[in-house]
Formats: sequence, structure tokens, C-alpha cells
Amino acid sequence: MTAKSKNILITGASTGIGYDLVKVFLDNGYKVFGSVRRREDAERLINNFGVNFKPLFFDVTDYAAVDAAAKTLQREIGNEGLGGLINNAGIAVAGPFIDLNVEAFKHQFDVNVFGLIKVTQAFLPLLGAEENHGSAPGKIIQMSSVSGRMGMPFISPYVGSKHALEGITECLRKELLLFGIDVVLIEPGPIKTPIWSKSMTPLEDKFKDSVYYPIMKNAQEEFVRPSIESGLSADKVAKIIFNEFKKKKSCVRKVIISQKFKNWTLPNLLPTRMLDKILGKALGLIQ
Repeated sequence: MTAKSKNILITGASTGIGYDLVKVFLDNGYKVFGSVRRREDAERLINNFGVNFKPLFFDVTDYAAVDAAAKTLQREIGNEGLGGLINNAGIAVAGPFIDLNVEAFKHQFDVNVFGLIKVTQAFLPLLGAEENHGSAPGKIIQMSSVSGRMGMPFISPYVGSKHALEGITECLRKELLLFGIDVVLIEPGPIKTPIWSKSMTPLEDKFKDSVYYPIMKNAQEEFVRPSIESGLSADKVAKIIFNEFKKKKSCVRKVIISQKFKNWTLPNLLPTRMLDKILGKALGLIQ
């Protein structure tokens, strides 16, 4: 049987879960190629991780750069191929639906959906989606979110992008049966990463004239920040993802969340209208 490649590609490698994924794969004997957008990030990661980390320079929304990176990697690893692609790069656009323009939604989808599609298509041949591939089929890990199955107020662009990712992945997983390439959805809850501080901090100025401003500010203080503070650390999540990656038969979806019964099981057991009412009263959306 053809051996599985020890080469891994991780997008969004410079911070958060991506950074910790690089570390855990390197610690387990893999060679990691990580996408970065800035030279200083590449230099920092090379200094931190050593010779088995190789930066690839591209933004997922720059399709020409993605294609160039795929060609570079093809020249470097050839028939070794990729053992895995982890589509981790992503952003969170937040704000009341009524106050967000269409461009905000487009930017969210350009990164989290269309960029991910482009990266996956560009690197699929190296994962084994071609004839006479030199190594065993690779595995694709899609970094979704619990938001891919449950929507919350003030993050409709992000939630929409993750719902889209879930639907696309359902189709892709079945199509790639032809090549033996598995596709797994990882659905984390709140995690201590920079993604939410980057998206939530500017909200106080941007939407100060919105009718939703006091409700959104309350949601930040009473729900969002405490959820992140009590969330799992990025390094713990990275280790769980690695263990899932290593399984011969991974689960189709993997929910990773702290206090799972309270934060996931129970809300999914409640009738939708009841959950809406509970949340609406807690946030001050209804009396």
C-alpha cells in the first residue's frame, strides 16, 4: 500500500488555532507548509518552528497567489503529495444585519467561502485528486464552527459563511469518494483566539448610532467576552483536531466546545421558538 505523505498544508498559520496546529503537527514528525500574508510573520514562524516549517505566501482571496503557491509546492514535493490540507484561514465580520452593507457580507464570504474553495481546488491534485498519484490520498479538514449549525445575533455574515461551508463540504465529501480523499468538518465553539477581538472591538464606535447599540454592547459584555474567557485554549483545540486527523475513520463532524451539555446539547434539544425567546429576553431584544 502506498504510504501517506507527512506533508501538511495549513492556511492562516500565523496566529490562533493555525499557529497551534503548526506546532502540534511539527511535534509529531510532519513537515508543515503554512500560508502567511506578511514576511514578518513568515520570519517569526521560521524562527519559532525551524526547518520543517515552510511558509507559503498568499491571501486566500488572491487567486493568482494561491495558484502560484500550488505550483511552488508541486515543484517542491512532487509525487510525495500532501497528507492533509487544513482550511483554517478565516475572519469574523460582526454587526447588526440591518446596519451592515452588502460589501461586509461579500468580504466575509470572499475569505471564509470563496477563498476556501479556491485553495481546496488548487491543492486537490497534491491530495490525490489525479491519476497515478504518488502517495495515499490525503485528508481535508474544514474549520467550520458551531455557528455553522446555530445562528446567534449580530454575527449573521460569519454564521452565513459557516452554513455555506457546511453545505459545500457535504457535497465535496461525497464527490471525493472517487479518489479516497476524506473531508471532515471541525465545529469549535468559543476559543481563546484573536479572531473575536479583531471583529468585536471596533463595534462600539462603528455602530454607536444603531438602535441595536445598547443591546449589542450588553451582549458583548455579558455573553461574548465571558464565553471567550471560558472557552477552550487554541492549543487544546489543535491537539483534538490532530487526533481526529490521525484517525483512520474520522467522524464527519466534530463539535469542540467547553461545557458541551450546557452550551451545545441542551440548546439543540430545546424548541427553536423557545430558544429564541430565552435568548431574546437575556439580551433585551424582547421584554
